[in-house]
Amino acid sequence: MEESRLIIDLAIAFGAALGGGLIARLLRQPAILGYLVAGIVIGPYVLGLVQSTDNIQLLASIGVVLLLFTLGIEFSFHELKRIRNVAIFGGIAQLVVTTALGMFIAMFLLGQSLHEAIVFGFLIALSSTMVVIGMLFDRGETNSVHGRVMIGILLLQDIAAAFAMFILPALGAGNGSLLPTLGVAFLKAGVFIALVLVTGIWLIPRILRRVALRQSRELFVISIAALCLGSAFAAYYFGLSAALGAFAVGLMVSESDFAHQALGDIVPLRDLFAALFFVSVGMLIDLPFLAANIIPLLTLVAAIILGKFAICSGVTRVFGYRGKTVPLVGAGMTQVGEFSFVLAELCLGASVITGYTYSMILGSALITIVLTPPIFALTTKLCVRRREAVQVTSGGKEQPDIEAPSSSNHVIICGHGRVGSNVARILGQLAIPYVVTDLDPKTISELREREIPCVYGDAGNQKVLYEAGIENATSLILAIPDPVAVRLALDHARRINPKLDIIARAHSDSELEFLQSRDVSEVVRPETEAGIEIVRHILCRLGVSEATVEEIMSNQRRICPM
Repeated sequence: MEESRLIIDLAIAFGAALGGGLIARLLRQPAILGYLVAGIVIGPYVLGLVQSTDNIQLLASIGVVLLLFTLGIEFSFHELKRIRNVAIFGGIAQLVVTTALGMFIAMFLLGQSLHEAIVFGFLIALSSTMVVIGMLFDRGETNSVHGRVMIGILLLQDIAAAFAMFILPALGAGNGSLLPTLGVAFLKAGVFIALVLVTGIWLIPRILRRVALRQSRELFVISIAALCLGSAFAAYYFGLSAALGAFAVGLMVSESDFAHQALGDIVPLRDLFAALFFVSVGMLIDLPFLAANIIPLLTLVAAIILGKFAICSGVTRVFGYRGKTVPLVGAGMTQVGEFSFVLAELCLGASVITGYTYSMILGSALITIVLTPPIFALTTKLCVRRREAVQVTSGGKEQPDIEAPSSSNHVIICGHGRVGSNVARILGQLAIPYVVTDLDPKTISELREREIPCVYGDAGNQKVLYEAGIENATSLILAIPDPVAVRLALDHARRINPKLDIIARAHSDSELEFLQSRDVSEVVRPETEAGIEIVRHILCRLGVSEATVEEIMSNQRRICPM
């Protein structure tokens, strides 16, 4: 009977997760929000469909382990190095200042002890990697300046959260002094990490190579699962967090030749158990408690949103970013993240925080996740209306001015990424004059070293366009993944030079419709063009005549919005 009860509870949990996730996506909300609401609905405080949450939470803990394991594999030292100043130093500053703000709220407004206030402050300092990256991906802004800044800070937060898993529980261990307790925790972690490094360098690559030589996907998946869960058990044996062990081994796997295959095989399993984890968290949200404490809860939510907005915006500005990048980073980081759920549950079990604090953290996380997309959308609209200019400084260093070509037939390329750099290379080969505008200080420095005309700034800035010679240009190429900057650049360009030939890229149907409504000369959708080029190659390989291929391609471009 117990076995059948577990199966029934799992069926209810996964069914609710499916329904909640679908509804959330239909409403353009993060799927994680749907999982949380689904857990609330089937939990003991609403419908009570799941009789025992213990079994669900036990299986959900596997989701946490898999989540940290894949985070370790996905962690990009290259991306962190690319924006290391704002990511590392800015991320640390954001965590410290936000934690201090949380401690102030916890001690003076909620009357908590010092240890509990430290935990509370750190938990509200974390933002949601899943929510932010999903939101940026849906909007086509992952490669925008504010997107790169947010992802860099989130990487730093994820590292801090992983190592906090063995520090925070130590705050509630025993009645002795805090420093000896933390010293023992760090010693255990050091020994464990040393063992992980040894096995990661000498043992893990050899094991994966031998398994891969068998050319059996089943064995490879089993070996990855064994490494993940085995490292979790080893960390638990050392008195550390199981999730920390999985994260450490994930980092080791990421440096091997088998990282991509391991990630591809384990992600579906991770998503399955992660959904179960968020459903289990939803079951623990006490709606009657939240209703009885609605005023303190809403006050806390307002303090978190306003405080994190101000702190994240301020840190971004301190590290040299200006204009719309500053408020957009602040607006995107206002929520409490998914690792706060993990750490809150861990600290509750270690008696570091009380049930009251735990419920307040869960409630504030749920509300801030709901509010993040509309806050970000509203901030974007305000930035468009205000037509704010974005300028980036490089540590206060003055950059030498490079004048735009004096000729009146040059091309302006906004953005020197993968698309813009290819366009610039071909124009250079044909000796066609061009000017590049870009927000990346490193890119501008490299262009200046190569004596390529460039302007340091955002295409949405009217002054930047004037510096690039917009009034005398023949063409404007908008190759930037930032819808706000594209819209501002279009407005300025059309007003300054109505006859300008404008070519822009679009990432979504709504963006495509907007660009076409503004009389853009040509709108290119990279996905559509990629599909057309693949068809071209297939037809040529099959012996279809070149004339027929060109006719088909022309028809496809007329039928499909590019």
